[in-house]
Amino acid sequence: MDFATIIGIIMGFAIIGTAILMGGDFMTFVNGPSVMIVFGGTIAATILRFPISGVLNSFLMGAGVAFTQKKTNSRDTIDEVARLAEVIRKSGPLGLEGVEIEDEFLAKGVQYIADGYEGGFIFESLERERDLMLERLEEGKRIFKAMGDAAPAFGMIGTLVGLVQLLSAMDDPSAIGPAMAIALLTTLYGALIANLLCLPIADKLDAKFKFQSVNLTLAIDGVMQIRENKSPDIIKEMLVSYLPEKQRAELEAA
Repeated sequence: MDFATIIGIIMGFAIIGTAILMGGDFMTFVNGPSVMIVFGGTIAATILRFPISGVLNSFLMGAGVAFTQKKTNSRDTIDEVARLAEVIRKSGPLGLEGVEIEDEFLAKGVQYIADGYEGGFIFESLERERDLMLERLEEGKRIFKAMGDAAPAFGMIGTLVGLVQLLSAMDDPSAIGPAMAIALLTTLYGALIANLLCLPIADKLDAKFKFQSVNLTLAIDGVMQIRENKSPDIIKEMLVSYLPEKQRAELEAA
């Protein structure tokens, strides 16, 4: 689990909820028409902007990635590739059959080597899978970004609806309160959805997209170097460029 995402969302809502309770009744901030305008409008706008068949899958996939923490990083991948290169130099391609590999993508490439596939086939297959994985992640990010853009807009629409109702009911004091609630709460709901959920998750997905892109490309290069039976030390030297400067120094010193 990515506890930073979970803690951030819980903390944000807890702070706002505490501030509401300290100032009055929480149910004052619950309004059915406002929820319908903001949530319903945001979902409708998102469905309009994307193919309906892929919206739910991309949303669930994006949410799953945002709330999970991938354990492997680039340095771990380099160490794993070097270990596999040592295995194949000692035991040949068949020696890779019994090796346990945690990274599923790297494991697939290594299995291709063990099965004796040509380098061109391995490279094209892994590149295609990498591109499809990144495309799905990019689609999830775009959907959360679209929802983050739409929510404040529908909050403003709800505010205008509430103001129209307010102005049309000036002669009826009992209708002024509900109309004012719609006018103000829709703006609040839209701002909360955008700034505490959708846009932060979109940014989180963007960061993980960049991480995945680097790590998957590194894995492809590592598999191809193993396929060419290069020494572990040479492979490390070739793959170290994927690391930040600090990690490069630590790896070279190890």
